Amino acid sequence: MCPQKPEPGSAEESELLEGGEIELLGRMPWSSNATFLVKLDHGGRESLAIYKPRKGERPLWDFPRGTLCEREVAAHLVSEALGWGIVPRTILRDGPAGVGALQRFVEHDPEEHYFTLRERFPDVFRRFALFDVVINNADRKSGHCLRDGNDHVWGIDHGVSFHCAVKLRTVIWDYEGEPIPPADLEALGRLGERLGGDLGRDLTVLLSGAERQAVEDRLDWLLTQRVFPHPLTEYPYPWPMV
Repeated sequence: MCPQKPEPGSAEESELLEGGEIELLGRMPWSSNATFLVKLDHGGRESLAIYKPRKGERPLWDFPRGTLCEREVAAHLVSEALGWGIVPRTILRDGPAGVGALQRFVEHDPEEHYFTLRERFPDVFRRFALFDVVINNADRKSGHCLRDGNDHVWGIDHGVSFHCAVKLRTVIWDYEGEPIPPADLEALGRLGERLGGDLGRDLTVLLSGAERQAVEDRLDWLLTQRVFPHPLTEYPYPWPMV
């Protein structure tokens, strides 16, 4: 009998990520940091995940060393608080190479990415654009947008986010100057409420105090402007773009 694969967002998925035995399958190609594909096995269920150990993070001049895995988890928490399901479930966990971020693997067609999907999912990518402003994503490449077999589009690779200084670099500028849809404004408002409670406490553990405050400042700015921003830096695109 083939092992059962849990549904995204299910209790079984959480159990696998949190308690499954981790087997390294190989290193992901073209990753600037140590990034591994792993198999999780727990209670007769199996799934794939991406494991990014802290000790494999390449030092960066502008981000504190050894913090990228916490930022991956923080991005998932913000995504969940918004209710937009952008970031696959991500936790901090000890693994074969030490503590790191463990994220559910999204099965997808590697030939698809933002530039091939944007005409099919404009409302989804509007939310991606707003999410990236809130977390100050410095690296939203086109290839960081994955469509699964259920036509859900996921965002991955959020380690270089949540900096205090404005560092937004993204390929998603198609909506600049447009009014933010009312439903998305409501979600952003609810996020602000959550920042004053449980989400704010969780982020305080994962980010510095100044980084945590900067999330609220960016959110307040969006709610005041009520439009999708124009490029905020001199170099607003990541490289490579795909």
